[in-house]
Amino acid sequence: MPAEVLFYFFQHKDARVKLEFQLVFQCAPFLKGLRASCGIMVEKSLYHGLEPIFQETGITYKKLLELEGKYLILLYRRKELGEALSRIGVRSFLRDFGYEERELEKMLRRLSMRTELYTQGKKGFPHEIGVFLGYPIEDVKGFIKNEGKGYLMTGYWKVYSDPVRAKWLFRQYDEAKNYAVNEFLTGMSIYEIVQNRW
Repeated sequence: MPAEVLFYFFQHKDARVKLEFQLVFQCAPFLKGLRASCGIMVEKSLYHGLEPIFQETGITYKKLLELEGKYLILLYRRKELGEALSRIGVRSFLRDFGYEERELEKMLRRLSMRTELYTQGKKGFPHEIGVFLGYPIEDVKGFIKNEGKGYLMTGYWKVYSDPVRAKWLFRQYDEAKNYAVNEFLTGMSIYEIVQNRW
């Protein structure tokens, strides 16, 4: 995508257009149904613009932390994220970080509390967030164990196992981004982009 197009939309005067483009550009794999969730940093002033954008899309969002005038937002589809977090390996991994509850909303409240403790300087960053973002459990564990170093490759996340599968996924995500951005540029709304899942 030409840099001029990116610059135009990220500097756009209309806050809704700017927010919608950011969502399409940064969250396309999620919007297209390839992931159950995604995270995005949005300016505080744009946060309230999320509600009208996601009405009737089946997408829910939760503010996880505030940092330097921005919010980290988790976008997710309840059923899909709940299923992803209920997998046996994921459940036992999260239990090690104190996620005893099984209900999605309670788990998200705990994640939000842990991110808040991080912003207050009381705890380290909750890297288990990776499983909430749909990263492979082996890569999340590898990231934590290696403190973010020694990865095999990097893309949408740092890869510590199965780089062949990761490359394939990254290509799928890139294609979804190109497709969704082109849809947006032709005038499709976020609702329409979400409905046109892969």
